[in-house]
Amino acid sequence: MNKNEFIDRVADMSDMSKSEAAKAVDAVFDAITNALKAGDDVRLVGFGTFSAAKRKAREGRNPRTGETIQIPASTQPKFSAGKGLKDALN
Repeated sequence: MNKNEFIDRVADMSDMSKSEAAKAVDAVFDAITNALKAGDDVRLVGFGTFSAAKRKAREGRNPRTGETIQIPASTQPKFSAGKGLKDALN
């Protein structure tokens, strides 16, 4: 499912127009992104937790040439599924 299909599904399930649903979906994504940028976790009980994990700088290898390269430190988004989501899938 891509973003447009997701917006269509939200619009159908909530009796919203597609433009209203698109605004709502974008607002949710922006709120999660801004919280992670600020260093906060986003806990949605029953669904899961979004967090940011810091990765240290490290040495890697170019698979084509075998040359050693430096991979800079970065912050990566992380999602841990909650019990409600896990139970719905099993």
